[in-house]
Amino acid sequence: MSIWVLGATGRVGRAVTTRLLDRGETVVLVGRESARLRERAANTGLRVVVADTADRIAAAIEEERPAVVINTIGSYAETAATIARACVRGGGHYLDQAADLTAVPRLLGLHDEAAAAGSTLVTGAGFGVMATEAVVATLCEGRPAPADVRVDAVASVAIEEGALGTALAASIIDVLVTGGRRYRDGRLTSSRIGAGARRLLLPDGEQATTSEAPSAELLAAHRSGGAPAVTSTTALMPASPVLRAVLPFAGRLLALEPVRRFAIRRMAAVTTKAAPGPRTHSWGHAVVTWPDGTTREGWLKTGDAMDFTAGVSAEVAVRLARGEGKPGAYTPAAAFGPDLAIAAGGEIS
Repeated sequence: MSIWVLGATGRVGRAVTTRLLDRGETVVLVGRESARLRERAANTGLRVVVADTADRIAAAIEEERPAVVINTIGSYAETAATIARACVRGGGHYLDQAADLTAVPRLLGLHDEAAAAGSTLVTGAGFGVMATEAVVATLCEGRPAPADVRVDAVASVAIEEGALGTALAASIIDVLVTGGRRYRDGRLTSSRIGAGARRLLLPDGEQATTSEAPSAELLAAHRSGGAPAVTSTTALMPASPVLRAVLPFAGRLLALEPVRRFAIRRMAAVTTKAAPGPRTHSWGHAVVTWPDGTTREGWLKTGDAMDFTAGVSAEVAVRLARGEGKPGAYTPAAAFGPDLAIAAGGEIS
């Protein structure tokens, strides 16, 4: 039984493929026709499936019925449900690295459909959900529902040389368009993007400034602990108070579709130079408070956040291929427990 890697020439796709091959798995590379895909196949000796749209990928999945499909192509809000449903119809399993508040709830909404077919769907299988979800799940294990949770994602990512790309550009723009979000009284409500900024002293002595942004980490933390109040921050937001102040205005402007399309095109074409990550480690952090005033704090430490994402995705794929998943749709810790983060290379303290 094979594991298909969609977006096999991208950074995460390449890293996941290498990890799977190291573990003796049968891997098929899936992507649009390109010299990079053919070169990757020639270098690894792996089979290639050429498909350049979600519908064509779905058709190939239904025809060939792979055991597991790993979706690394991005644009999850537009593509994930189509591809995941094809996996369900083919009797296989699916996972992606979505971390936004559109794609993740949409995939979790396929729970009953997947459960009825005996398929497992896992969304958020990367640093962007797992790093904080694992900490919340660990802190809340065996305890009643907390009153309040705050999670902070401090990713450190080495930059590769090359164009930013459409998928990443669209993700950045859509965060600004969505605006701030937080849970209050058990409901997802609006807040000001970039609010709640604070300077975190990290366990290794380094520091990072984080502030609020719309993220599926909110949803995962809410589901993990059941707290009616949840706040999620990230170090990927601008540290400058001036820049944070203009974010809401930029979001309203980018909500105009012609402006959004133009901004994505321009940003996707931006060429970056190779550079190391801004910090030695990446961190997931959570502070959980219970109604009686008890507070617990926890950290997840890992290396480069993209490497951790590849580790989470590969570990989930192997477990699904071995039949260890439970039918339905889940975030990663909900599917396999917080120790999945440790198996993927993280440390929880």
